Amino acid sequence: MHPLVKKIEKKYLKKNQSQFHIGDTVKVHMKIIEGDKERVQIYSGLVIGKHGAGSAESFTVSRVAFGYANEKVFPTCSPNIMQVEVIRRGKVRKAKLNYIRGKLGKAAKVEGIFTEEASEEVAAEE
Repeated sequence: MHPLVKKIEKKYLKKNQSQFHIGDTVKVHMKIIEGDKERVQIYSGLVIGKHGAGSAESFTVSRVAFGYANEKVFPTCSPNIMQVEVIRRGKVRKAKLNYIRGKLGKAAKVEGIFTEEASEEVAAEE
């Protein structure tokens, strides 16, 4: 990429982006503007793909709500994305999880990664 384009793009990149990967279950906090009111809406689901790089980077989140599979593409550097919170880490071996599209229930599950932090949180809850 041209150095001038990188310099202009750097201004629009977010400083503190969440570190999440494909296969993770995430909560995306979006800013919704309705007339003169602002609110934060949470969209939770499974990250099934990432696309692009730099300020053009985006990710796709898939979820099942009320028996219907929904997908939404979020630009990573959008000012309307407040934060991306990782709920659960997933262990996958593919870059795109297209095979999950249209699956419901147990067929749409991804194997989880259990870390020491997660086990400490579970022990603290008990």
